[in-house]
Amino acid sequence: MIDPSVWGTLFIVATPIGNLEDITLRAIRILKEVDLVAAEDTRHSRKLFNHYAIDTPLTSCFEHNEAQKGEYLMGLLMQGQSVALISDAGTPAISDPGALLVQRCRDAGIRVSPVPGPSACIAALSMAGLPTQQFCFDGFLPPKSGSRRRILEQYLQQTRTVVLYEAPHRLLNTLRDIIAVLGESRHLAIARELTKLHEELFRGSAVAALDHFSQNRVRGEIVLLLAPPQQEVLEETVEQSLLRLQEETDLPQKVIIKQVAKMHGISGSEVYKESLRLKGK
Repeated sequence: MIDPSVWGTLFIVATPIGNLEDITLRAIRILKEVDLVAAEDTRHSRKLFNHYAIDTPLTSCFEHNEAQKGEYLMGLLMQGQSVALISDAGTPAISDPGALLVQRCRDAGIRVSPVPGPSACIAALSMAGLPTQQFCFDGFLPPKSGSRRRILEQYLQQTRTVVLYEAPHRLLNTLRDIIAVLGESRHLAIARELTKLHEELFRGSAVAALDHFSQNRVRGEIVLLLAPPQQEVLEETVEQSLLRLQEETDLPQKVIIKQVAKMHGISGSEVYKESLRLKGK
């Protein structure tokens, strides 16, 4: 068995999300010094390497070959070689390939060292003007509407800013689901093409966002941030809350009852009785 004391290190290296100048001096040094760089797309990473005259060998490590390629990379690490892991943009293993490799290296006792840098999540949050004292990152929403709406239901009374990634071709459908579940007035921000030439930040209601992004074909990488619901909602009566959610969403009645009960801190049976009274009207 090879002595673990001579094993190499897996470096998790953050790379620019757009502007090639957004890379640390340490990241450039590490990428030049390691024996091999595992990249999500070697063709994409070659542009960065050419820009900074990095001639370290590249190998691919992406979603569909990570399990098999991980065995190969771990073998190199156990032989004492050093490997850097990079994604197409931002920090590897965060809604990007690499998490499985990191987990396996940790389980095997191989040293893993982060080389911090750009993150689309943090960059968007820092510029959006939404509450940042508490936030959660939920990555990509499901591609199918039904599954996506079930996730969105969890944000009806989420008190933290929610940061999401979304594909440009799914943005409009996601906004329609947000309107259906969270209401057309839900405040949000959408950051597009961060640090690039056509960088854009939209802030406003969900319905205004749908109108804005319906004007032209949506392009580029998307970060979607959902603001917490307005506190004024909690000043409603139970009847007003029921009527508002029935009007603004197409949630099942049992889900609406559950949400109203949570909003007002009362039992579901009390809200159910109120819903029957309204129905009787």
